[in-house]
Amino acid sequence: MEALLAIAVGVLSACGVFLILRARTFPVLLGLTLLSYAVNLFLFASGRLRFDAAPLIRAGASYTDPLPQALVLTAIVIGFGMTAYLAMLALRALSEAGTDHVDAGREP
Repeated sequence: MEALLAIAVGVLSACGVFLILRARTFPVLLGLTLLSYAVNLFLFASGRLRFDAAPLIRAGASYTDPLPQALVLTAIVIGFGMTAYLAMLALRALSEAGTDHVDAGREP
């Protein structure tokens, strides 16, 4: 399970970095979203993944840490807000510049 999770975080991070290095705004936005998914998955995994733990805590029992879950929920909300803002910013830049190239306003 841990190896699958590590591979998923690695693939999401690699795809996110690859898309961020593109010269168009939509792939950059998609790359940022994939990187935020990778960070969320990494934070969630830092709270120990357990299949055999009881959901209720009893005396002397081991339980998973709820802090990474709270961090992931907060990161999901912040990531959604960031994605919505960047999408509107990209649409505004597209309507004003006429192209979705990242450095459209710069002279070659």
